[in-house]
Amino acid sequence: MISVHMTPVPRSVVVAQRDDGPLSRAMGLLVAGQLPPLPPALAGAFVTAVLLVLGVAGADDFAVFAPAVALLLAGAGSAHRHDGRLDWLAPPILRLTEYGFVASAGFARSVPPVITFALLGAMAFHHYDIVYRVRQHVYPPPWLATAGLGWDGRMLVVALAGLLDMVAPAFVLLALYLWGLFGWESLTCWLAAPRTPDQAVEPAPQD
Repeated sequence: MISVHMTPVPRSVVVAQRDDGPLSRAMGLLVAGQLPPLPPALAGAFVTAVLLVLGVAGADDFAVFAPAVALLLAGAGSAHRHDGRLDWLAPPILRLTEYGFVASAGFARSVPPVITFALLGAMAFHHYDIVYRVRQHVYPPPWLATAGLGWDGRMLVVALAGLLDMVAPAFVLLALYLWGLFGWESLTCWLAAPRTPDQAVEPAPQD
């Protein structure tokens, strides 16, 4: 049995809420955490929003990857400490942009709304769960972000489904996978978590 509740919060709670996948984290390591997170997140979100307005989410060629690739600009700030006054804005920007892309892809491909909402609900549940966990110093295990693909991985999967014209079945499979993964891990984590605040694991000390 995995003791998930003993994993301390690394660096800052803002970093914990980003939900970066392996690709985004690798980009952050390339700049060794020297790039502030907010400017690349804003730039990526702006470019992605423009592309979605232009209808790229419904493209039937490699252009469908453009929003996901544009938001990957935000990955360069993933290794930063997120200790600036406005750095807390980075996670919400990533959330809104990811949700917007998923919703746009579903709408453009005539995916039944219930399926789109099911996928969005799985992601929203996970993100809310992370926010509540870090408030209680109950941080999810490091493997969860990788298993959940991260915002970057999920956007690339949706883009690939668009390229293959398989958005509806991809949404179903991804929703089932994410609900199963996030639901199971969250349940086991909270069942194993300390019952009193003084037993909770404190955040890792700042370097």
